[in-house]
Amino acid sequence: MKSELNGTVSPPMEAQDMPVVSKENRVYFMLLVSCFALWGLLNNMTDNLVPSFAKIFMIKAVDSSLVQVAFYGAYAVLALPAAFIIKRYSYRVGVLVGLGFYMVGAFGYIPAALLQSYNLFLVSIFILAGGLSVLETTCNPFVLSLGAQETSVRRLNFAQAFNPLGSMAGLFLAKYVILAHLNPATLDDRLAMGASELAALRDSELFWVCVPYVGLILIAFVIWCVFFRSKLSDKDAADEMTVAEALKRLLSIPRYYCGVIAQFFYVGVQIAVWTWTIKYAMTNLHVIEAEAANFYIYSIFLFIGCRWLCTYLMKYITPAKMMAAFAAGGIVCSIGTVYLPIDVSIYTLIAISGCMSLMFPTIYGIALRGLGPEVKFGAAGLIMAILGGAIITPMMGGLVDNSTLAFLVSGFTPEETAIRSAFFLPAFCFAVVFAYALRFRHAQEEA
Repeated sequence: MKSELNGTVSPPMEAQDMPVVSKENRVYFMLLVSCFALWGLLNNMTDNLVPSFAKIFMIKAVDSSLVQVAFYGAYAVLALPAAFIIKRYSYRVGVLVGLGFYMVGAFGYIPAALLQSYNLFLVSIFILAGGLSVLETTCNPFVLSLGAQETSVRRLNFAQAFNPLGSMAGLFLAKYVILAHLNPATLDDRLAMGASELAALRDSELFWVCVPYVGLILIAFVIWCVFFRSKLSDKDAADEMTVAEALKRLLSIPRYYCGVIAQFFYVGVQIAVWTWTIKYAMTNLHVIEAEAANFYIYSIFLFIGCRWLCTYLMKYITPAKMMAAFAAGGIVCSIGTVYLPIDVSIYTLIAISGCMSLMFPTIYGIALRGLGPEVKFGAAGLIMAILGGAIITPMMGGLVDNSTLAFLVSGFTPEETAIRSAFFLPAFCFAVVFAYALRFRHAQEEA
């Protein structure tokens, strides 16, 4: 009997009728969902720090993208220690540690703003993101474990559907708290300012950068207290398997290690596209940051809508087939963003987000399908793959700064050509995800 995950036929009726989350696990599930929303909120606020810091600190696109290097680099560094934590202790302890790291990192924004230190911001972002890495390494496999295996991918997609709701909140916070308080002074205007005038301007802008991050500490603390007092089952953490045994097992499963590669490129394309959406709109439509952020918001709305739609359709359509179709759509939309006139390309840019909507949890669920005690280290590997955001994003920034692929595009201004041609990179990333979906569309037999 084929499962809902990757069989060649639709999921069986028994799987369609199964509850996504069992009644006894619903409270625990909602506690975890709150964490999904939290890191979604923080992820998308951080995307907006790239153009904001570029303006505040008067640095190049590739230098401002170090924000993403620090953020997603922390995911790569802290994911494996997180696996050791949940193996040695429990999923619950992993959540507590992750939230603790977030609160310490968020507090670090205060001295960074007072000192007007970009490097200190990067350190604080790294610590904050390290906490999110621990949370994701913990929460994703825990969600998979809260019910039947037949509904595991639907369950993770359902949980992940709350992630973009947090992302939307993050977008509004970024738009109306951070971007709205950026001074409209251009780079030339800032270079012409005296030291004291420029310092005062930065003080004001960095204050508003800090407000949402520091304000969220209270929410994180409330969630931390709820988890601390909860009676979450830790039985899954009792399974014993050495690191060597886990790695040997994982490296023997092509579906898993190819999933890590696919996740690397997927996260890379998601973060890169969302990071440079505002830049694309500003350059091609000649609008300011706050106006350009509207197109980012439209992208997230579409992402949310498609995520919920896909979660429902997975009752009837195998996830791998859906992901292959959406990846093909991502390739087409990326190429359209390069070549089509602005009155059309701005919509293909937005459409890319719809194509990305189901990919993270679907790759995650396919790769971890059928794993036993090695699932904790398997989850860590998939979270480490989020490093793709730290690599692909600055690569795209380099393409923008240097106009490396501009020779492939004509008919636009040099600035428009530079940002447009950079979208060849997302097209390549989608091609990798497409190949993974096709290769493991029959993964049920391999699980």
